[in-house]
Amino acid sequence: MSQDSAIATEAVRKLSGRRRREVVAVLLFSGGPIFESSIPLSVFGIDRQDAGVPRYRLLVCGGEEGPLRTTGGLELTAPYGLEAISRAGTVVVPAWRSITSPPPAEALDALRRAHEEGARIVGLCTGAFVLAAAGLLDGRPATTHWMYAPTLAKRYPSVHVDPRELFVDDGDVLTSAGTAAGIDLCLHIVRTDHGNEAAGALARRLVVPPRRSGGQERYLDRSLPEEIGADPLAEVVAWALEHLHEQFDVETLAARAYMSRRTFDRRFRSLTGSAPLQWLITQRVLQAQRLLETSEYSVDEVAGRCGFRSPVALRGHFRRQLGSSPAAYRAAYRARRPQGERASEAGGPAGPSVHQDQEAALASSGTRRTAAATTLGPAASASTDHPGKHVSELYATSRPGLPGQRSAP
Repeated sequence: MSQDSAIATEAVRKLSGRRRREVVAVLLFSGGPIFESSIPLSVFGIDRQDAGVPRYRLLVCGGEEGPLRTTGGLELTAPYGLEAISRAGTVVVPAWRSITSPPPAEALDALRRAHEEGARIVGLCTGAFVLAAAGLLDGRPATTHWMYAPTLAKRYPSVHVDPRELFVDDGDVLTSAGTAAGIDLCLHIVRTDHGNEAAGALARRLVVPPRRSGGQERYLDRSLPEEIGADPLAEVVAWALEHLHEQFDVETLAARAYMSRRTFDRRFRSLTGSAPLQWLITQRVLQAQRLLETSEYSVDEVAGRCGFRSPVALRGHFRRQLGSSPAAYRAAYRARRPQGERASEAGGPAGPSVHQDQEAALASSGTRRTAAATTLGPAASASTDHPGKHVSELYATSRPGLPGQRSAP
């Protein structure tokens, strides 16, 4: 479903009972991290009408008996209980304290009832586990922090977990990846409710981009979730990680697991939360990142050492996942490193200088923003989209970009 059609669906969705569209309930639990918990409180609970941001009415609800303990031993007292959720048009679960323990049954009942009565249900980061436990993600696309995506997929096999997305909008149920992606999703909700101008005004107040490009791929690492280590398929996964420099495909992995391709695909997805081909490509791109950061290999050599069949294949997958070319990524990475570190390498093996890398990056990327702007954030000092402007100036006005989200099909 496109964003426009998603907005249209939301507009005709009817709320029953005492629920009001402008009322947002945030459901807090003891043990939840304070940062994630504070995101919806800040977005929906502060009056910014002077900046052109329409006002929401915030209800902070305790999902269990208080006081609620949070990060650093702080204790919070929620002004409302679960009964207040009956007035909300949107219910946000910003986090859950443990991906291995079940949420309180009373809170799950309140979420189910809210959804049945037309409320929009939102799970930020590990809050997706609460939505899944309530059955609200069954048969739906969803995301969560990449580190917990395999656990979510394994524990709730009927949920279509996509660990690549920053957030997923499935109409009346929305989920986001970790921490900062919660801000992305909250901005998306404001944009859906009140348009680009309101979301842009809020983003400027928060000093964040109105929309971030890309997904979670750039943040993934090669470590395996603890639960995977005990699975027989873990040996095949470990072999693949150790042989990324070789050219092999998913059929090779299925053969090593003594499974048919179809069975292997199904088992692999339930174990890791992603399709084996996508996982393999992501791991090869991650390996290319490391070599670009730590070696003097040319892009062609990096492609060969990461199992890509050609440099063209590397460049295509690298740009799709990270939003920049390999040369631009290397230049941006080196530019942000401390001067002393770069100087200490001057006597090492000869290789392209930072200046040469930057020139190659600009030549290859054309008018596209460099990786420093899309991947490495504040380290970059300029944008090729806006010559002569510092990246921070680009936050002064709202401009269209590629959202890091997937709308419902």
